Amino acid sequence: MISPEDLRYFIEVSGILNLSRAAERLGISQPSLSAAMQRLERLTKARLLVRHKKGVSLTPAGGQLLAHAKRLQECWELVQGRVSLANEALQGRFVVGCHSAIALTYFGKFLPSLLEKYRKLTLQLKHDISRKILEGVLNSSIDIGIIVNPVKHPQLIMHKLYEDETAFWCVDSQQKKQTVFSDEALIICDPDLIQVQSLLKKIEKKGLSYGRILSSSSLEVVADLTANGCGVGILPASVAQYTGKLKKISHAPSCKDEIYLVYRPENRELKAIQLIVSAIKSFFNPN
Repeated sequence: MISPEDLRYFIEVSGILNLSRAAERLGISQPSLSAAMQRLERLTKARLLVRHKKGVSLTPAGGQLLAHAKRLQECWELVQGRVSLANEALQGRFVVGCHSAIALTYFGKFLPSLLEKYRKLTLQLKHDISRKILEGVLNSSIDIGIIVNPVKHPQLIMHKLYEDETAFWCVDSQQKKQTVFSDEALIICDPDLIQVQSLLKKIEKKGLSYGRILSSSSLEVVADLTANGCGVGILPASVAQYTGKLKKISHAPSCKDEIYLVYRPENRELKAIQLIVSAIKSFFNPN
């Protein structure tokens, strides 16, 4: 395996292109630095440096290694940081991913007290559709995800938080554009959501037709437009009820949703992850 220290030495040499000066800056002897470069060449099975009177220059293989070495170093520093955090105080920067509608509806009810109590804890909220959040948890760019209807995955820990229902909603109005049973209906929705695609297919199978679709990638915008009488919105109940103005359309199709908390098994030993997970689970399942 390539040593992280040897990679650090290589990055320094690549920036200065002089072994003597690089050794001085690194605080090691030139023979030790030369030995590190030789180890890298042996492990990569390629010549990385061309030595000449004025210093060294990178070979094409050396240029390729440099292109990736900084990212490898960043990954190693991240690993070191996470390992040290496992046994330290509740601190650090963590990424929590979910749909923006979930954050808008619930996060303001438990995050303020959590962040007030733990001043060294920093959170970054990342918002996207559930499929993208799941990908982020799997590739470790997201530490904790809250996902709608996830597929069971052997590499993830999953805790069910609550159930929801995606349905057709409108304000109390007699306008034809505001009833899904009219061919003049204006459907407002995010067409990228699987639940929306399913519900549109269901009403088509029932022989129902609608006039137009107004699409938006924001459920908050869908809810606001529906609440202001623009048309029929396809929304989760939690988002629709947040407006205080919408009613579910009776006898129209709906989809049951299950919302899960997901994270990677290796993160469960981190005290900060334990804290965040516990705060989320306690809010949704207080008993």
